[in-house]
Amino acid sequence: MFTKTQFVESLRQALPDVFTTKVSAEKAFDVFCETLAQGIKSNEGVRLPNVGSFALSARASRTGRNPQTGQEITIPEKKVVKFTTSKTLKEDLNP
Repeated sequence: MFTKTQFVESLRQALPDVFTTKVSAEKAFDVFCETLAQGIKSNEGVRLPNVGSFALSARASRTGRNPQTGQEITIPEKKVVKFTTSKTLKEDLNP
């Protein structure tokens, strides 16, 4: 899995004139992540061309079981992030 450190270093190598220091590349990464999270939380979603789309979705409440006691429990509704891969990325992954 690509870590934050690896991503920041990749940014620095790809754009050495823009990101002259590790700190500047890390700040850009942090701003990108914050902006992505804000877009998702705003319920508008985020579309990244050639990558995919992030959208907020609601998972309905449902009945489940406590595995230790077997007792039925209600699992409450909650919000989840859904990611849909772009057509371009799908085609690149599965030529």
